Amino acid sequence: MTDRYAVIGNPIAHSKSPQIHAAFARLTFQDLTYEAILAPLDGFERAVRDFAAAGGRGMNVTVPFKLEAHALAGTCSPRAEAAQAVNTLIFSGNGIQGDNTDGVGLVADLTRNLGLDLAGKRILLLGAGGAARGVLLPLLEQQPAQLHLANRTADKARSLRDEFVARAGACPLEAGGFDELAGGQFDLVINATAASLADEAPPLPAGLYAPGSLAYDMVYGGETPFMAAARAQGAARQADGLGMLVEQAAESFFLWRGVRPPTAPVLAQLRGA
Repeated sequence: MTDRYAVIGNPIAHSKSPQIHAAFARLTFQDLTYEAILAPLDGFERAVRDFAAAGGRGMNVTVPFKLEAHALAGTCSPRAEAAQAVNTLIFSGNGIQGDNTDGVGLVADLTRNLGLDLAGKRILLLGAGGAARGVLLPLLEQQPAQLHLANRTADKARSLRDEFVARAGACPLEAGGFDELAGGQFDLVINATAASLADEAPPLPAGLYAPGSLAYDMVYGGETPFMAAARAQGAARQADGLGMLVEQAAESFFLWRGVRPPTAPVLAQLRGA
């Protein structure tokens, strides 16, 4: 019997996840289907339980349900607990398990697809919401020389720092507002804010980009205002988040199937489209 998987969100029609997982299934000869489910804003838990009761094996979770998914899961991985958000649900005889593959997807895209060794790098992470929280622990595990959290509201950045400082190890974990960044330089600047979705760029001071630096926007779909501003301010390279999308999907696929799919051909297919 063909195994069933799905992505759930609201909105959901734009999701590339069905296309990505269909490609993974073809490449790994896995017998499965993968669909998109639009859940009512007040009906997430019912939709998940109905899908599981009908034989579903797992689900990806996207906006705005990742926090609800964390609350729904009976057990969560350490990275999901650190993020306080779940983007992957696994249904089994042990109930509902939750995981978060966003951070490992980001790190895989940066290191494997973009060839950036994060060890010893100076990293600036913009934003202090769910997107930033979801990738913070996997970034710290790469042992950068410095990780600085910056947010329009400085207190939110400092609060997030305080939650993670005990996990930072030898990496200095700093935080503050955008206006406090003047004079700093970074090898990697990651935009985890929603500014690009509003066709805006975070208000960053000039001089942040070190020689050879990379500006990375988690939003995907071509050049964003953040990427354009980074190019103008001297970032050597710019990248959107399409590779992160594919890599986090691959990690979810591995959790469900025990098979790690190749990502390069799928990413190339999406870039070509």
